[in-house]
Amino acid sequence: MMERTPLTRRDFLAASSLAVGAGMILPHAAFGANDRIRVGMIGTGDRAGAHIGDIGKMKESHNVEIAAVCDVWRPNRESSAARVEKLFGKKPFATSKFAELLARNDIDAVVIATPDFAHTPIMIEALKAGKDVYVEKPMSLTIDEANEALDLARKNERVVQAGTQRRSEGCWKASHAFIASGQLGPVTRISAANNVNEPRWARDFDDCKEADVDWGAYLFNRPKVAFDPRLLRRWHLYKMCTNGLSGLWMAHLIDAAHILMGATFPNSAVALGGLYLWKDGREHTDVFHALLDYPEGFLFDWCMGLTNSAGNHYSVHGQYGTLDPEKLTYSGEGGAGDKKLADGKVEPIPNENHMANWIDCMRSRKRPNADIEFGHQHAAATIMAANALETGQRMRYDREQRKIYPG
Repeated sequence: MMERTPLTRRDFLAASSLAVGAGMILPHAAFGANDRIRVGMIGTGDRAGAHIGDIGKMKESHNVEIAAVCDVWRPNRESSAARVEKLFGKKPFATSKFAELLARNDIDAVVIATPDFAHTPIMIEALKAGKDVYVEKPMSLTIDEANEALDLARKNERVVQAGTQRRSEGCWKASHAFIASGQLGPVTRISAANNVNEPRWARDFDDCKEADVDWGAYLFNRPKVAFDPRLLRRWHLYKMCTNGLSGLWMAHLIDAAHILMGATFPNSAVALGGLYLWKDGREHTDVFHALLDYPEGFLFDWCMGLTNSAGNHYSVHGQYGTLDPEKLTYSGEGGAGDKKLADGKVEPIPNENHMANWIDCMRSRKRPNADIEFGHQHAAATIMAANALETGQRMRYDREQRKIYPG
């Protein structure tokens, strides 16, 4: 990678034009049924493409439209603008600078689907500008920014939905109810694994030309480096863009454990990992294993490998048996005593549409399924695990001070 020059506050403001809305709050009451909600897309890559499709399906039922798109890479920006125009019958405002989108009074809310490093910094500016927010996971890469975003959302009464969509999936809610019933007995361990054996991250970057990229806008809060298409197209591999497998994948799985157990923050986290197979210039590990201890009385273990695809699972281990929340099945495997379970199925609960839940809550001003409070919690857990791997130290969380520290 290129040598990095430290970023100054002046650089940050100049690159992003954040002064446009700094400190400016534009509160609004609940939207009426006849009020159209106008959404801006910030980041228009693969994930945003799915969101554009979802919102397009709801344009009549939820009276919503996409009115602006922002992307630093011209091909993405132009293709998404064309798709939005076809879906909604209007040409959207298009820009490479998110601050220009946030400065518009005709935008009520934004969907942030950028590389990880930009999630919370852009969300903070959106909250200052009075916008409601849908933010992809991991919600944050630093606990200080997560704290600031949570405080701003509450102060400015914004509706924030994190992109941890398991909060809207019925199997996790149903499994929570089953665990709470006591039938599984005391739960002391949750074990999960995700494994793939293909280079999903290996996006082509030969067509990514410097003339087509607003490089200053992309790096807005990162160290200054020379143009490198890999940082845009394969950002998942680099430490300046993400904290690795913890944020990229564990965010979903740890949030699911929080749902199941009604848990909030871990007491501590340890992690190990290594770069064992993919010697492709990446800075992050291709195998990762984390252990997180919770005050609710259970240990969460999660591993991921990009080197072999066997062993995917999500299992909840109680004194009387084992639960698979994704399949909604339980058994007496590993259980003991008179209350050992027979094989059975958990009563299902219907799924909700995660994007529709956000839009509904923008009208009611209620908190959505994956409210920023829960995003703050999954962020703390994933940051702790990533920091533990990076430093080789156990990480702890101070709930009173909202700080992560080694010890």
